[in-house]
Amino acid sequence: MPENYDAIIIGAGQAGGPLSTALARGGKRTALIEREHVGGACINAGCTPTKTMVASARVAYLARRASDYGVGTGPVSVDLARVRERKRAIVQSFRSGSQRRIEKTPGVDLIFGDATFTGPRQIAVGDRELRADWVFINTGGRPSAPGIEGLDRVPTLDSTSIMELERVPGHLVVLGGGYIGLEFAQMFRRFGSRVTLVEREPQLLPQEDEDIADAVATILREDGIDLLLQAQVRRARATAAGVRFEVDAPGGEHRVEGSHVLVAAGRVPNTDRLNLAAAGVETDGRGFVRVNERLETGVPGVYALGDVKGGPAFTHISYDDYRIIRTNLLQGGHAGTTDRLVPYTVYIDPQLGRIGLTEKEARQRGIDYRVAQMPMTSVARALETDESRGVMKVLVAPDTGRILGAAVLGIEGGELMSVLQLAMMGNVSYRTIRDAIFAHPTLAESLNNLFMKLEA
Repeated sequence: MPENYDAIIIGAGQAGGPLSTALARGGKRTALIEREHVGGACINAGCTPTKTMVASARVAYLARRASDYGVGTGPVSVDLARVRERKRAIVQSFRSGSQRRIEKTPGVDLIFGDATFTGPRQIAVGDRELRADWVFINTGGRPSAPGIEGLDRVPTLDSTSIMELERVPGHLVVLGGGYIGLEFAQMFRRFGSRVTLVEREPQLLPQEDEDIADAVATILREDGIDLLLQAQVRRARATAAGVRFEVDAPGGEHRVEGSHVLVAAGRVPNTDRLNLAAAGVETDGRGFVRVNERLETGVPGVYALGDVKGGPAFTHISYDDYRIIRTNLLQGGHAGTTDRLVPYTVYIDPQLGRIGLTEKEARQRGIDYRVAQMPMTSVARALETDESRGVMKVLVAPDTGRILGAAVLGIEGGELMSVLQLAMMGNVSYRTIRDAIFAHPTLAESLNNLFMKLEA
């Protein structure tokens, strides 16, 4: 006979973990099933470890630039094994803290193992059968492998295994120009690797406006990263020194040879081992679980949260998915995903903070807009810190002055973007920010001058 619960959660990620304790506090006996680590991709293989290593890379970068500030230093070297040790310690601290909070919550049973559906709301974990009125799928995703001839016969790294290297690669080839590829490309260039990045689209970060993507490319080239854009990798083969790629790009065929290869060509959902057919849960052509705006699948009582359902693959979106479920099932509310703002930050240096519409999205939707744009060389605080690379760009509605979207490529771009996000959430006109008194000298006061551009 199956063990009966009020709720079963598959996956202890950034939605599943907090949902388990919220349900338990709400009087629901809950089983939380996790295959490997509490915390999901964010704590174990995403945000926490990568941003820890990005911080180490930035220190190396600033140390090499010390003379720009009138400071003398000796030769700069990077001990990647020590960087890895620091990363592992922070990951373990975050992971164990999350696990302890779950285990200490009465009403939650944390079960480690592989979960598979045996019915619409019935789950097998090893030799145990569990059943519940509510089932939540929060199994996340994993790196995908592009269909390149010979790639399966050469050694490659993904976004998880590259963080376990103990020595700096001689020449790292990065396949993919999305935010994961860019972060690692710049990180390892700062650690001391030669880096070549290959992207099949005409620009980096294909979802961004072309001018923003071009500004990002300029920064990476300044850092010494070789970029091959609009490039198709035809085949890969092993060499004595590592891997050789044959690449078709504008100007003809290229041969790219590297000691190490990072495949950063997207992610696929972890749905292939769930036996979703037994539950009647539908997926799209790529394997992502289909849900409506309330995160409901087509099976009553079965929901999907986080990356496994497709859409924006960010920790803060997974956590907001949890809040939607909590609001609807525990608080009697009517929350949904329709029209929610999706902020994100690409942790290159300087950061790229993004919120709302891009210019090309506004054009595609037929939305009227005005644009204000300003280089970071016009920001006093950026000049004072000698961190003046990048550009700020914002879209506003001509009639109401509401902010429609923004991209901030600059020092602490994610923090500046968050100021604009708050204005968007409160329907604050750009004129209010233009005339606001910000402390001097801060990065925030640059918004005065940015919005003055609309008055010119």
